[in-house]
Amino acid sequence: MSDLDLNTLLGAEDDEGQSRRRARGGRGNRRRRRRRNRGGFIAPLLAFVVLAGIIGGGGYYGYLWLSDALVPDDYTGQGTGEVVIEIQDGQSASEVAQELERQGVVASARAFTNAIGNANKSGSLQPGTYKMRKKMSAAAAVDALTPTNKLLVRVPLKEGLRLSDTLATLAKETGKPVKEFQAAAKQADDLELPSYARGKLEGYAFPATYEFQPTATPKQMLAQMVKRFNQTAERIDLEGGAKALGRKPHEIMVIASIIQAEAGRAEDMPKIARVIYNRLERNPPMTLSMDSTVMYALGKYRTYATHAELETKSLYNTYKHLGLPPGPISNPGDHAIEAALNPAKGSWLYFVATDPKSSVTKFATTDAERQALLAECTANGGCGG
Repeated sequence: MSDLDLNTLLGAEDDEGQSRRRARGGRGNRRRRRRRNRGGFIAPLLAFVVLAGIIGGGGYYGYLWLSDALVPDDYTGQGTGEVVIEIQDGQSASEVAQELERQGVVASARAFTNAIGNANKSGSLQPGTYKMRKKMSAAAAVDALTPTNKLLVRVPLKEGLRLSDTLATLAKETGKPVKEFQAAAKQADDLELPSYARGKLEGYAFPATYEFQPTATPKQMLAQMVKRFNQTAERIDLEGGAKALGRKPHEIMVIASIIQAEAGRAEDMPKIARVIYNRLERNPPMTLSMDSTVMYALGKYRTYATHAELETKSLYNTYKHLGLPPGPISNPGDHAIEAALNPAKGSWLYFVATDPKSSVTKFATTDAERQALLAECTANGGCGG
């Protein structure tokens, strides 16, 4: 038996057969591996598609959430109804925004802060009371918070009003009880009066036209008037001017109040001031003899006092008592104060309002000249005639 037959019987193969089988087997293995590889690629691909879908869906809803966070709730239009908003001194835009949201003016504080920031007005909010609407757009709310929309109570106070009349006028114009103003006027320590006012408001409630917030208290209103006086006193150098005249600031204010009460025209004030100084400095001493101080003591308003009225024992009766009365008899304006600090030059000792209708005042040095002026006044229907 040959070697070939033996190998065949034993299952042995020649090298060529083995090579052919290996070649055939290699191609089969590659086909099997290729089928296995195809299955391994599809699974990750499907997983990626699923993951992308999850991420995509989450991204969409995340976008909606982010958009809602970045674009806060806001109303549209000018709103309806009415609401009063007060901005306190020192409040920030964010604090105002929270108040507006709380009051139902805007839909969200964030919408307002965004709107006021876009308008570059965050630092321009002014304290005050404003009339607004509910459910306004944030932009409309920003536009409404302008100085021209402030709610203010306008109160004109004339020069020469007595304090009692000033308080009555304030009560009438603001609708607040006069008793509250009277009580506030007595709390001098809270009004920042100058030390020379001696704790009395009379003479230092500066006359002007004021604009008060509706929520302002009587004390705040009176304090604002005193502040205005202090500003005027500083501007005209009241203390320095008084010192130059050898007077105290309080005395200047008493003189100014008499000038204000006696003068019919501003141009006569410096001459009336000179008459007062001439009488105060006269030797032998001479009383001021001003009817206006007597009327103040009696709570009356006539120009001339009667003989009976001149008998009052009040220290404000300058017919009976030498020198100045204890305090101002009115709240003088700046013209009267300046006249008290800058009296005209002259030797006059008397003045008479000779024509009540035109408020003309004439001046005299001697008693004979004064009697002639009094006769002219009587002929014109004045001087008690």
